[in-house]
Amino acid sequence: MPKAPGRLLEVLRTVLAPLIEADGGELYLVVADDSKVQIHLAGTCCGCPGASQTTELVITPAVRAVSPAAEVEVTTGWLIPDDAERVEAAGS
Repeated sequence: MPKAPGRLLEVLRTVLAPLIEADGGELYLVVADDSKVQIHLAGTCCGCPGASQTTELVITPAVRAVSPAAEVEVTTGWLIPDDAERVEAAGS
């Protein structure tokens, strides 16, 4: 998995992954450092009209809460980036 700051990884596993998985989606971490966080959504998130709202209202604020200076980029699609690793909900 891309090396992610501990607090970011905690938010991904305990907050975002459970929400995304609840709707049949999959959360992948592509890049994570102090300046950029790139997340990829797959599964039922592909083509979902709510994916942009999820990004704007849920994902970006959650990431910025622990990495305020990071640029947040979220992509969706069935094709998962080669360097991405799945983030599963804590306890899965």
